[in-house]
Amino acid sequence: MKKRNKLKILNDPIYGFITIPSELIFDLIEHTYFQRLRRISQMGLSYLVYPGAHHTRFHHALGCMHLMQKAVRALRFKEVSISDEEEEALYIAILLHDIGHGPFSHAMEHSIVNEVNHESISLMFMQEINEEFNGSLTLAIRIFRGEYHRNFLHQLISSQLDMDRLDYLKRDSFYTGVAEGNINSERLITMLTVVDDELVIEEKGIYSVEKFLLARRLMYWQVYLHKTSIVAERLLIRVLKRAKELVDKGEELPASRALSFFLEHKITSENFTSEVLDTFSKLDDYDIVLAMKEWVHTKDFVLSKLSSMIIDRDLLKIKIKKKPFQKNKKENHIQKFKNAYKISTEEARYFVFEGTISNQAYHLNKQNINILYKSKKIVDIVKATDEYNLEALSKPVTKYFMCYPKHKD
Repeated sequence: MKKRNKLKILNDPIYGFITIPSELIFDLIEHTYFQRLRRISQMGLSYLVYPGAHHTRFHHALGCMHLMQKAVRALRFKEVSISDEEEEALYIAILLHDIGHGPFSHAMEHSIVNEVNHESISLMFMQEINEEFNGSLTLAIRIFRGEYHRNFLHQLISSQLDMDRLDYLKRDSFYTGVAEGNINSERLITMLTVVDDELVIEEKGIYSVEKFLLARRLMYWQVYLHKTSIVAERLLIRVLKRAKELVDKGEELPASRALSFFLEHKITSENFTSEVLDTFSKLDDYDIVLAMKEWVHTKDFVLSKLSSMIIDRDLLKIKIKKKPFQKNKKENHIQKFKNAYKISTEEARYFVFEGTISNQAYHLNKQNINILYKSKKIVDIVKATDEYNLEALSKPVTKYFMCYPKHKD
């Protein structure tokens, strides 16, 4: 029997050709848990704003692995010791870092799965696959969790200048067409080195870091925190919450087997077993879209209306301000909507709600981005730069929003 060639080359619109570096990596990509990422949107419902934003977590994971290959080569060129085992573990950890994302990326975490974030689920998937692969992922899991003695390896996976951010900013910029996010990830990686087990950027990379942080700030305001994206994601969370509420009351709703399971059961970190994980692995964006298409026709006004708002892109209005809204504003909108559709106050609250959004491009004293001068002095990027805006980028900016229906005249 002819042996299958597992050292494949993939074509990526961002980087060109991406190579799969080992047979183990190929087998992980082929795994059903990883293939599911083809059906998980990278940017949730952002395609309702940017029509091209249909790329998936699968694209992103492969891009991160490609950048990690470049990082390993760049560090080894500077005589940073990375063993073959550590190299493969890095590729595994970055490839699987987002494997725990649910449908539309974050909606599940805030609606029908309680107190279980995608990082925790990613770790569960990695541990499950590790058993299947006879412990081949053990080192990758240790690095992923920050338990390995060489800290800079963990920083390549999770820090303020990791391969995850370097890929998603460039990739999301490409697919949305928002040029402000187009960073020079290759130059940033080339400028990386290691001092005392910590990642640092060489002095000549200062301007690339400045551009990276500014791009991050602009992408958050312009893309990730775009007002229409905010409305759409909050509506999706309310769709799932309402569906679960109705099922808890004994109503039957059309849904896939996997989605029905999460609607019918209260899932927390305490009872997120291997069986629950396997059911979660069968849940993706398609389950949610198909359910909403059916729920548009349900008798429940709230679920039907919320679902049709997303399916038909007839969303709520949103106002964003620098200061909190006056208390009576929300109640006035609730009263108007309640009277227009002859529904209860409790039902009307699904369509009128407030919240906050926050943007902080750089966190001081948290996995700092440090600059290495030729004199061997190491300085935080905020102090190293002559760009005064960077200090401002390290301060969180909070804004207040209110969503409400487009009232009938």
